[in-house]
Amino acid sequence: MKHKKYGTFFSALTAFCLAAALLFSLKAEAAPPAENSGRQLDVVFLHDTHSHLDSFFTVEDGQRTTVGGFARIKTLIDQAREKNPNLLVLDGGDFSMGTLVQTIYDSDAPELRMLGLLGCDVTTLGNHEFDYRSAGLAGALKAAKESGDPIPAMVLCNIDWETMEAEGLTEDQRLLKDAFEGYGMKNYIIVEKGDVRIAVFGIFGVDSLACAPTCVLKFRDASQAAAETVREIRENEDVDMIACVSHAGTSPDESKSEDEILAKAVPEIDLIISGHTHTALEEPILQGDTYIVSCGEYGKNLGTLSMRQKADGRWEIENYALVPVTPDITPDVSAQEKIDSFMEIVNQSYLSRFGYTRDQVLVQSNIAFSPSSDLYDVHTDHNLGNILADSFIHAVETAEDFDGHPVDVAIVPSGCVRDSFAAGNITVEDVFNAYSLGIGLDGIAGYPLISIYLTGAELKTGAEIDASVSDLMPAARLYVSGMHFSFNPDRLILNRVTKCYLVDRDGNPVEIQDDKLYRVVCDLYSGQMLGAVTDVSYRILSIQPKFADGTPIENIEDAIITSNGRELKAWAAIAGYMNSFPDTDGDGTADMPAVYAQALGSKTVEETHSLLDLIKKPNKYAVIIVLILLAVLALIVLLIVLIIKLVKKLLKKKKHKR
Repeated sequence: MKHKKYGTFFSALTAFCLAAALLFSLKAEAAPPAENSGRQLDVVFLHDTHSHLDSFFTVEDGQRTTVGGFARIKTLIDQAREKNPNLLVLDGGDFSMGTLVQTIYDSDAPELRMLGLLGCDVTTLGNHEFDYRSAGLAGALKAAKESGDPIPAMVLCNIDWETMEAEGLTEDQRLLKDAFEGYGMKNYIIVEKGDVRIAVFGIFGVDSLACAPTCVLKFRDASQAAAETVREIRENEDVDMIACVSHAGTSPDESKSEDEILAKAVPEIDLIISGHTHTALEEPILQGDTYIVSCGEYGKNLGTLSMRQKADGRWEIENYALVPVTPDITPDVSAQEKIDSFMEIVNQSYLSRFGYTRDQVLVQSNIAFSPSSDLYDVHTDHNLGNILADSFIHAVETAEDFDGHPVDVAIVPSGCVRDSFAAGNITVEDVFNAYSLGIGLDGIAGYPLISIYLTGAELKTGAEIDASVSDLMPAARLYVSGMHFSFNPDRLILNRVTKCYLVDRDGNPVEIQDDKLYRVVCDLYSGQMLGAVTDVSYRILSIQPKFADGTPIENIEDAIITSNGRELKAWAAIAGYMNSFPDTDGDGTADMPAVYAQALGSKTVEETHSLLDLIKKPNKYAVIIVLILLAVLALIVLLIVLIIKLVKKLLKKKKHKR
């Protein structure tokens, strides 16, 4: 799951100045301490790089921008290490799943090997490391270990092996346990940097697990496991600092900010590298004596900090910066050659299956699509969501072996959209990066599309999920084709949708019949996450996927769409749709239709605040909520009346005693 918060991307000049400031701030040796000032440590960190090994085009402030790349990050780290050879390099997980290089994750482990090339000391697992299921993760760990390349140590302390072993390990759980032992995963490790001994342990968060539907492991409470690990470190190790590489994340809502909760519960932690939420913290969060830091996603920034030990043994940050990874940074040649060699394997072993090459141009576009972050953060319709949803319908209905049953609705959740499309040439790699997650039942990278049937009432429930639940779970924001709905965010929760209807191919509205079955197409991950969405709504909003005859689908993988005996991958559906556009300028390349220059209005936000608009057409959920509120209010009134009577009675008795 991702939330890009507080992030700012500077100009190339600003990036250069920040990088220069970083290099001057990292000392070749610990500076002579002032009286009782203690030791000094320099740290650089990453998290949520999501297979973004190479620099890539994206949309920033509406402009096509090149960002990131491990070759440029290697240059920055090497320059910092020249100033201070005792540099600590940490990673907070989700190092995989997000670009074409992930397609060889389980066979070649390029992400772990490139982290090793950067000199990363320690990493942990994120939820997306489980996307290729247990066999995929086990394969990646084995491939990394057997490569002979430097690889980072891996730590994770809250896997609940005790419970799983008491229940009897499943085949997949045993596979992962063996793979973790083979790689050398530990609860914590000790890293020595100059005269500083650092204990580093790892944590996997609650929301991370909720976002990993194919993870077969069970996890203990992060704070409890961390407290026990810290106690073990204190009893058995002589260390100067305790650091945590966490894949739990932060949130503006402190009650849901898992790493802040961890810092409060285990105050002995000195530093938390906070992954998962894709947060870019311009300033560290200080919770007691614990610093929480985040640098954002995809390697767009390199996090840097310098810490000094205080007289009481705790640590304070003296310098902190997020250094943008921009084109003015010279790429490290050996790192770029390594990345290029991985991409050549991708071309040969993966893209050739689909008849594509990495740099193949699919369509020329002069349209700036919404940034992928807007699909999370700005709750309205977006042209990026529109084109993705349209592509799913096109792919199904133009397949050579199309079954003749038209698609009524296609759905794209924001949680599956990883990047946007900048103006200019849109390549195969751009499309894959935008919709890159997962693996199919066939063991081939990329989530496949699935075909399910829902009743009209359930379609309306889907709209209500977007209107009500997605504020609590932004990854569940829905973008649709074939259906329009309106909602008012100021109405009572679970009763925010005011209009919902289908749209035929000519754009005409069609009334939804509650009891009729409608064909819906989405990707496999969306189907797997239905349970999590149901849980967030306390099982009030529930959807049961069905086959065309109305039979409930028990295993969502049974709904995978195949074409000519192969799974229809979501990213390939998008690529095929873009490549199908007319060549309007006659240059031999498809051109982006002007219709996508703005959002298509598939969902509309109503801004009215009139009392009538807020209470009209209450649904059953609204009636239930109102009745519950009235019952609670009645109980409160009754309680107040009883208290008043009791007080009067006591006063009366007191008066009589006088």
